[in-house]
Amino acid sequence: MATAPADRTAARRPSRAEAEQAARRGWAEPPRVTLRREVSAAAAGAQSERDFFARLHQAGVVTRLRYSTIRSGEVTGYAVGLARHTARDGGIIWYGGGKLAADLSLPKLRARWATPGGAGASFAGEGLSAAAARAVLRKMVTGAADQARDEAGFFALLRDGGVLVRLRFSEISPGQVTGYAVSLPGHAGAGGEPLWHGGGRLAEGLTLPRLRRRWHPGRAGTAERSGAFRCTGPEREAIYAHAARQAEIASEHIRRCAAGDPAQAADAAWAAADTLHAAARALGNPALRRAADSYDRAARAGYGRIPQPGSAGRQLRAAARLMALTGASLGDGTTLAAITLIASLIALAVAVAALRQTQQHAAQAAAARAAAEHLHAFSGVGRHGRSFSQARAPGHRWPATGAGVARADVPASARPGRPAPVAFGSPRPRPRGGPVPSRRAGPAR
Repeated sequence: MATAPADRTAARRPSRAEAEQAARRGWAEPPRVTLRREVSAAAAGAQSERDFFARLHQAGVVTRLRYSTIRSGEVTGYAVGLARHTARDGGIIWYGGGKLAADLSLPKLRARWATPGGAGASFAGEGLSAAAARAVLRKMVTGAADQARDEAGFFALLRDGGVLVRLRFSEISPGQVTGYAVSLPGHAGAGGEPLWHGGGRLAEGLTLPRLRRRWHPGRAGTAERSGAFRCTGPEREAIYAHAARQAEIASEHIRRCAAGDPAQAADAAWAAADTLHAAARALGNPALRRAADSYDRAARAGYGRIPQPGSAGRQLRAAARLMALTGASLGDGTTLAAITLIASLIALAVAVAALRQTQQHAAQAAAARAAAEHLHAFSGVGRHGRSFSQARAPGHRWPATGAGVARADVPASARPGRPAPVAFGSPRPRPRGGPVPSRRAGPAR
């Protein structure tokens, strides 16, 4: 039986000792697997290197930075570990990012966050609905307000984060700032003008007078704090809908490239992993988490190469950062927006499977097909056992798009007393009692 080539697309598997240790201690999985998933999820949601390490800390992952021996203070790598996973001497057992997977080394992660202008990744407003843009802006304004010590620092943090800022001046005292409004690059109206959101429209505590009381409590009473950021239900649904659209666009791009120039689809296939990890974290379903884990190999270019950046890949990564912004969903994940997102992700996995098959990368094609099957299992039953078909709006039909086609193509999970599903690309079973078709006739349609 042929084995998959050693092309570094597969993540390092836990050793026998690691697996046996996990079993002895009653862990659900070896620490290496847990760490790879946490690092992948943090990388998908991060806007920058600093944000990446902050997300790992929030997830309970211990990090250790490696510094250059030539340039003082320059970080050249990192390692991660779990506080509960220690050696005999009590020290944490560390795993370098590149030892978890070829695309998780610090240089490869930096390539994900890089933009054409050389800055860190940011939220783009192009194609965002008003509700989604408002959520992003409230998150960024809240964060800047918590970090700043005065309004000059506040506006500087916003601009450094890629937010457009417009100040409102007093009509009586020229030069006196009385308010502000913010927008995202690309978030524009029909005439191309930015769509502005005043601080007070984002949240009650984000007006400039309220922020000034926070920064200078001695001048105007008691200091105020904004509290933790949370997306509203409509904002979360708008972000899911945006991610679904970007997945559909990427699926179509990958299908076109597979027929003409497969190499042009590499970045979108790589970015799809970020979208899956972010969706798994946001929707919190085990089947979706398995889909993200299964897909990882399909995402990677051979031998650790970094794909040429493309528009489809950038938009998928931006959608992943948006989903990470929403945090874990408190619902059961069976809303219409969540259903549409999963259907679009199925189409994306199917498109990547066809791409890898065209490239004759059988192991990567199998990984993408496995992800699609896990996604289909999620689309059948929600986290609390509720069928997605029960959650659809009355009269709703699956769109006649790649997502709809993918949903029909992916086999349902095997049930007791029924034959196992046929995997993508597998020969169809012979009909009982009927003639066996000739090999020259080609596969049955």
